[in-house]
Amino acid sequence: MIMPLTESEIARLIDHTLLKPDATQDEIRKLCAEALQYEFASVCVNPWNVAQAAELLRGSTVKVCTVVGFPLGATLPEVKVYEAHKSIERGAREIDMVINIGALKSGRLAAVDADIHGVVKASHQGGAICKVIIETCLLTREEKIQASLAAKNAVADFVKTSTGFSTAGATPEDVRLIRETVGPNTGIKAAGGVRTLEDLQKMVEAGATRIGASAGVKIIQQLRSGKSPAASGASSSDKY
Repeated sequence: MIMPLTESEIARLIDHTLLKPDATQDEIRKLCAEALQYEFASVCVNPWNVAQAAELLRGSTVKVCTVVGFPLGATLPEVKVYEAHKSIERGAREIDMVINIGALKSGRLAAVDADIHGVVKASHQGGAICKVIIETCLLTREEKIQASLAAKNAVADFVKTSTGFSTAGATPEDVRLIRETVGPNTGIKAAGGVRTLEDLQKMVEAGATRIGASAGVKIIQQLRSGKSPAASGASSSDKY
């Protein structure tokens, strides 16, 4: 992917994210206001917050993204499909689902495939796109390849690196491996630990086409200021 040059191009890469369990309605309201101000690609919120976000963003170009089977991926496949359907009914237009990580690491590849297929199908039937979170920090190189191919074969729209709730987030190396695996036509969302403009640039250069971050506003402000990444003041609490 060619590195975006303008503020607008960079903003449209970002899923402005608030997934902490104690997020309040006031915080969701602020998140959506920031997304509208900076014209981010989406807000990414938990399913409980979808209806509120959809109402606040109605008529705008900012989409509502939500998570399914989050953050562990160990939810029953039928429950993930139901969660996707209900989230779409409430206004979600992007679904980020977590694969069954334990099944993958147990060699239960057919179960992983079926799990992904179900949510991708539900998403597409509802007019939403689907991003498949593979939680790279918990996988071997071979498992990352297997998970990425499973997402591609299910016709998922994106492979997403991480939940931001595990032991580590996205790395350029993992993004590069996923891009080599899925080829040029599947999106890649780098998430977890993307806190600065420099972080974003590294992910895009490695092949990411979407960025999940709670530090989106700081990234745009850093771009506007022209300051170096070290001077951006990004907080270590900007995990997701």
